[in-house]
Amino acid sequence: MTQTLSKINLSPENIVFVSGIGCASRMPYYIETYGFHTIHGRAPSIATGLKISQPDLDIWVITGDGDALSIGGNHLLHTLRRNLNLNIILFNNEVYGLTKGQFSPTSRIGTKSPSSPKGSIGSAVNAGLFALGAGGTFIARAIDTDKRGLGSVLESAHFHKGTSLVEVFQNCIVYNDKVFSNFTSKENAIDFQIHLENGKPLLFGKDNSKGLRIRNNLELEVVDSKNNKDDILIHDETNPVLSQLLLSMEPPEFPVALGVIRKVEKQIYENNFYESHSSKMKRKVSINSVIRNGDIWTIT
Repeated sequence: MTQTLSKINLSPENIVFVSGIGCASRMPYYIETYGFHTIHGRAPSIATGLKISQPDLDIWVITGDGDALSIGGNHLLHTLRRNLNLNIILFNNEVYGLTKGQFSPTSRIGTKSPSSPKGSIGSAVNAGLFALGAGGTFIARAIDTDKRGLGSVLESAHFHKGTSLVEVFQNCIVYNDKVFSNFTSKENAIDFQIHLENGKPLLFGKDNSKGLRIRNNLELEVVDSKNNKDDILIHDETNPVLSQLLLSMEPPEFPVALGVIRKVEKQIYENNFYESHSSKMKRKVSINSVIRNGDIWTIT
């Protein structure tokens, strides 16, 4: 994150990190910028107010799977559909880490935890599909240990005009260790990760020996890329059907899609807000003049 901020070369005083509650939400303490460590699930709403009042700020919302998709689900949904120009980083470790390891909205069926000793019985929320359904204009994924891939995605998120959602697959070594090892481990990575580039064929595996093809029933299938070269799908960030298919892929049938999955342009909320409220929002007096009006004293 710090390398990305350095690369985009913005002044620290023009950057704000807004977080909710959880392990991930302590990030504002580790970044030398302005920051709010706010309340559970409400970081997107506070960021919305901040963006409307100070539209020139570069705002990053930091949240986790429990914070964003449980108590904060409603706030996340409306932020995505409004499409403010801000960035949301969702750290997904499929567990409530700060409260000692309970299952979270993204925990898979069968997850054993203090709150589900016999295994979780509820279906998991897919953060990417949630964002797609809410009308998200930028949806991307990265792995916490993939320095290059994560940095590239964060940079793309920053320059996108609209709300960017980046899901980071984050290992929790204390309460949910190796939860993503089926596609992040050294032995599984090559066959169960597909790194997306807009306009490029959807290839993966050793020497790009595998590819994705679409069947007549609009389902994906993995094929030998050498023998099916003309059938391999080309990644299109603007195609919502392809975005849904890629976000739905899971091992062992498919690789996990990483990189920018969805990217489209849409009207930005704060621009529309100011256009429709501009005449009523002009301040008659400055805040400084109000503060200094009446009985005041100077401390030296």
